[in-house]
Amino acid sequence: MDDHQIGRAPDYTNAAITMMGINLMWVFFVVWMLWGFVPVILLALMVNHFAERVAERRGITPAFARIRLSRPRGHDV
Repeated sequence: MDDHQIGRAPDYTNAAITMMGINLMWVFFVVWMLWGFVPVILLALMVNHFAERVAERRGITPAFARIRLSRPRGHDV
């Protein structure tokens, strides 16, 4: 058993993110059916805010980063 090399663990990141998206969809649907659309929007904003805070803390750019409404530099029209 000492000569047995331990392999790398499989990367389940994509599967976990996909399942999180599917679970969020049915949770949003249930909240929508019980309390309406406004709580779904508020819940989505809270989840987005949480994801942005985690991304900022880890020093990465979230998938849906904040959109800048100002014009890019050098585009004077």
